[in-house]
Amino acid sequence: MEVRLFYRTQRDLATALNQLVDAYWQEEIREDELIEGIKSMYEHNQEKLIKNNEFTKVVQQQSGKRRLAVVGKILEKEIG
Repeated sequence: MEVRLFYRTQRDLATALNQLVDAYWQEEIREDELIEGIKSMYEHNQEKLIKNNEFTKVVQQQSGKRRLAVVGKILEKEIG
């Protein structure tokens, strides 16, 4: 699965995150690919993903709790 570096909107970013996490859950990609993809998305799109130390409202609404739990744990572990 190909991950772009820059996303135009929060909605585009949320859609890409959803596809990445779903691909991992369906065993289409490996765990290290998931982690690298999420790290890359975060590094290049911080302002669209997180505001005031929580996920932006659009990302929360589009992605849901289960996906964001996975993303949050990866970011917590990898970024600090």
